Amino acid sequence: MKIKLFTGILICVLFLGGCVVPTNNTAVTAETKPVSKTDNPFYQESTLYFKYPHFDKINNEHYTPAFEKGMADHMTEINAIADQADAPTLDNTIIALEKSGELLDRVSTVFFSLSSANTNDEIEKIRSEMAPKLSAHRDQILLNGKLFERVRTIYENRNDFGLDAQSIRLIEKYHTDFVRSGAKLSDDEKERLKEINSEMAVLQTTFSQNVLKEVNALAVVVDSREELDGLSDAAIEAAANEAKSREMEGKFVLTLRNTSGQPPMSSLTNRTLRERIHKTSLSRGSRGGEFDNREALSQVLKLRAERAQLMGYDNHAAYSLENQTAQTTKAVNERLAGLAPPAVANANREAADLQKMIDAEGGNFSLASWDWDFYTEKVRADRYNFDASQLRPYLEMDNVLQNGVFFAATELFGITFKERFDFPVYQEDVRVFEVFDKDGSPLALFLADFYARSSKRGGAWMNAYVPQSKLKGNKPVIANHQNVTKPPEGEPTLLTFDEVITMFHEFGHTLHGMFSDVNYPYFSGTSVPRDFVEYPSQVNEMWATWPEVLKNYAVHHESGEPMPEELLDKVLATQKFNQGFATTEYLAASLLDQALHQLTPEQVPSGDDIIPFEADALKAAGVAMDAIPPRYRSTYFSHIIGGYSAGYYSYIWSEVLDADTVEWFKENGGLKRENGDHFRKTLLSRGGSEDAMLIFKDFRGAEPNIQPLLDRRGLN
Repeated sequence: MKIKLFTGILICVLFLGGCVVPTNNTAVTAETKPVSKTDNPFYQESTLYFKYPHFDKINNEHYTPAFEKGMADHMTEINAIADQADAPTLDNTIIALEKSGELLDRVSTVFFSLSSANTNDEIEKIRSEMAPKLSAHRDQILLNGKLFERVRTIYENRNDFGLDAQSIRLIEKYHTDFVRSGAKLSDDEKERLKEINSEMAVLQTTFSQNVLKEVNALAVVVDSREELDGLSDAAIEAAANEAKSREMEGKFVLTLRNTSGQPPMSSLTNRTLRERIHKTSLSRGSRGGEFDNREALSQVLKLRAERAQLMGYDNHAAYSLENQTAQTTKAVNERLAGLAPPAVANANREAADLQKMIDAEGGNFSLASWDWDFYTEKVRADRYNFDASQLRPYLEMDNVLQNGVFFAATELFGITFKERFDFPVYQEDVRVFEVFDKDGSPLALFLADFYARSSKRGGAWMNAYVPQSKLKGNKPVIANHQNVTKPPEGEPTLLTFDEVITMFHEFGHTLHGMFSDVNYPYFSGTSVPRDFVEYPSQVNEMWATWPEVLKNYAVHHESGEPMPEELLDKVLATQKFNQGFATTEYLAASLLDQALHQLTPEQVPSGDDIIPFEADALKAAGVAMDAIPPRYRSTYFSHIIGGYSAGYYSYIWSEVLDADTVEWFKENGGLKRENGDHFRKTLLSRGGSEDAMLIFKDFRGAEPNIQPLLDRRGLN
């Protein structure tokens, strides 16, 4: 097995996520009771097709005993590998590690997937209890001196065994993992590292739990329908239903999304309400009280910085980036610093246009951050004679999925889809599809989980319940998650265009996972550097606006009439609109992430100083704009607590490759099978089995070119 700290998810694009209202944000919890060795579904490999999880048999009571037994069984296997008398070889050490920990893998994958997708009080309690135990378990393996000696011996003699390139790379990656996890430290340093890792596991769990709880608790309560002027009837009804679910009959509740900006801001005519929503959103994690994340964040940053120095690095960013394609803080700083000035200049031009619109309407106020989305839609409508809400009747969710996302994949790769109703699901809205390869053979299973709920974290992401691996004979079981507001019973689910783009994006991750064709689980699918993982998913966004695809799914949900040609043209014409804002809010978050993680332990601000530090960092980077807050403020910036610490820059880094790849597709005829086959063969199928940039150059035939990105974002 790949030695990892179990998280069970792949993070991806987090979407637009307020007065305080108490809320019951958890599902009913199961009573915990003893579990025998025979009735725990995790104790045996799933008997379902493709090893699909037995969601119908899994209850909360199964997790803790499965975790405990899984760690114990795994440690027995690890000790047997480390203590064997035979000389170390690929098979008896590295491959043995790849095959170890099956039970722990099974329970971890399901548990951490559901802790994001459908959590409850009991799951959150178990998560808190298991975090330090799993951290200690990982350390017990990676700081095992005898085991490391075997890995080191194989590594030093790796070219003498006559191995294939993928096996040599596997040896090298295992050796790197051990070294970067402290295997070469002294005994005293190892003890301190264990303490650091344990403390961080608890703090990071607390931070992420606070984000989920507070985003539910801070939903905005509205007293009258009149205050919601500008929202659609369906959105207002959904707000009324949310209030009913919270026993607030007669009121309306607007729930929050993860990001600083909130979806209703583009439509609400009530400026006072817009301000209330926006300020509530920005206050998350820094209001005081039980969900305040400032001190937890400060402690995490200090511990990360201390760990980095213990490992011999200047700071956490330097430690983290060494293992990415960027490799150095200098490279990331230069890329972000180079993009910031043109992005801010573009944003200032957009702000001037918005202020002109405010003045023209007789508004006696200056543009504020809670006005941006609302007046952007007005300027868009004025400039292009286009209102984004005009699109929604043509963007029914199932049609987008099957006649858009699936259609593009079929045209490009020859794969086909069939919905299955015989698999158990963990929540009633989840759908399952079997995916067939171009020759008709079974390829994968795909789970679609698109609706928002209080038991689900914000954003959008992909995870693999079963990663592909020839070694284990596994075919992929992949899930996509979004947070689309569920309409009232009987009403169609009409998407925003942003939600359409997100659906294509997440399915790009799915393609990366489904097309994986590697020997070892370590390299499966999206197991690539963090600043490369978003690249294939961003490429897949291009098909959302590709004329052939757009015409196939953009049909009126009632009449079946295609979206009018002039509306299609306006969709395409507005692609560069508001890119100054989009780039600036993203860069502000990326620069904040780097500022927080390029500190020594002594430089890390205290909890009380986190927000002032944030303001100073944005100002120093030249991206401080009152009208454009960062996409995430540090106290609800879940990316940097999860797998993207010092890594939020990855989206723009990957977008360089994405934009260049889009140009390649255009140059070679677009949506053609030969193009899809080439992309699959040279890149999507290879996972992490080779160096990421070598894989890109094999596909593209050249080094990446940044110019297409600059053109796309209007930064040239």
